[in-house]
Amino acid sequence: MKEKIKIDIESISSPDFLKQLSNKELINLSNDIRDYIIKCVNKNGGHLSSNLGVVEATISICKNFNFPKDKIIFDVGHQSYTYKILTGRKLDNLRSKDGISGFQKIQESNFDCYEAGHSSTSISAANGMAIARDLNKEKYDIIAFIGDGAIMNGLALEGLNLASVHNHKIIIVLNDNEMSISKPVGGLAKVFRKFSTSTFYLKAKSAYKRFLVSSKIGRKLYSLSSNCKNFFKSKVLRLNFFDYLGYKFIGPVDGHDFRAMDKAFARAKKLDCSCVIHLKTIKGKGFKNAEEDEDGIWHGISCKSNSPVNKKNSFNVSWTSIYERLLSDVLEKNNKAYGIVPATGTGSGLIPLFSKFKNRIVDVGISEEHAFTMASGLAISNYHPIISIYSTFFQRAYDEFNHDLARMNCNATVLIDRAGLVGQDGDTHQGIFDSAMVYPVPNTVIAMASNYLEAHSLMNESMNNHGVFFIRYSKEKLTNPEIRNNEIIKFGEWRDVIKTN
Repeated sequence: MKEKIKIDIESISSPDFLKQLSNKELINLSNDIRDYIIKCVNKNGGHLSSNLGVVEATISICKNFNFPKDKIIFDVGHQSYTYKILTGRKLDNLRSKDGISGFQKIQESNFDCYEAGHSSTSISAANGMAIARDLNKEKYDIIAFIGDGAIMNGLALEGLNLASVHNHKIIIVLNDNEMSISKPVGGLAKVFRKFSTSTFYLKAKSAYKRFLVSSKIGRKLYSLSSNCKNFFKSKVLRLNFFDYLGYKFIGPVDGHDFRAMDKAFARAKKLDCSCVIHLKTIKGKGFKNAEEDEDGIWHGISCKSNSPVNKKNSFNVSWTSIYERLLSDVLEKNNKAYGIVPATGTGSGLIPLFSKFKNRIVDVGISEEHAFTMASGLAISNYHPIISIYSTFFQRAYDEFNHDLARMNCNATVLIDRAGLVGQDGDTHQGIFDSAMVYPVPNTVIAMASNYLEAHSLMNESMNNHGVFFIRYSKEKLTNPEIRNNEIIKFGEWRDVIKTN
């Protein structure tokens, strides 16, 4: 009888040991890793739901491929905690000074071949790596692990379009949990949801297989029918979005079933062309609150709290919550105001507004460029768009802000959330470039309030046809949000807070 292997998670140095484990042992390891992630994220803060959902998928990938010779790019990167554990990194000092980054980090480990804190870069980067690999006449696999929310971004679609015609093999693993931070939006989201066959069909298929494989003749009949089905699918039908682009499509595959994933990855490795493996996973798996969360509240949790990052503190008020109230007031009073949010509604506290103003605020998904160009269309049609966006993600829409809004002197308000240093999420998320990007561009205004009254005044002033009006605010909280100064600053003026010689 084989002795049960007990893995000490904190002693893992590489993923090589996974190849020796049975599926039952892999399941036990998955449970242990989940407990460890929950403990470490509760201590240090970090991304919870996204990491809990990909534990088995990451273990299976590490078992079936040979890292660091093979390469994997996690898109966005915040779901790489299990990968970090399996490649010899402890999470006890996650997101802390001199500790482990919350994202892939090249300088941190030779297992990390790429790093990104912004979404939808993996396919383009993997394509570039594959070109270099083939020019060097090297042999290894390159995997882009991307979520169903991230793949709807324009950059990911550009990468899909070109990688499909380049003869440089990459393996795209589509992690489909029907969530990005919160529910994904748009037509492609509906397409991906349709990849999942009905529950009735899956149960009927399973029963059919069990009935036939119970006898020798039945097994032959099942094999024949399965081959006929696969031939018909591959030669006659073009079933989905990826088929039309020219990818070999594998799935849907249960992203928590090791046997099913082993078969899928083995097939992908044998192919001589690029392919897409469609994994179905449960975001937040193993943690009830996170599994049932459709608003992204448990996407990340704050340190030492066991509570969602976005849960309001009753003892103080954040700048984010202040501007949520001000945006609500504007939408209430001005029927020409229209809110636009690029997938950051939860972090910016705007979820209640989506039900309150159903026809005048929209989440465009991870599509920052689209948000700004759509705003220009609203502005020239005599509406006043109000875009709420994180400072670090505003970088991705610079051309659209410059060319499509400011150049035409369109009137719009841009709420720049998380301006300034944001700390634990690392260099990809610091909000330090927005002022420098906006300052040289004509037809723009940059402002930042120091108290609630100024914030209220700036919000109202931004609606008065000044071009593109940027209001910056930090992630911090006001310990005393009460009005401290009744003097309202007039447009074009400022107040000296500290005078120097």
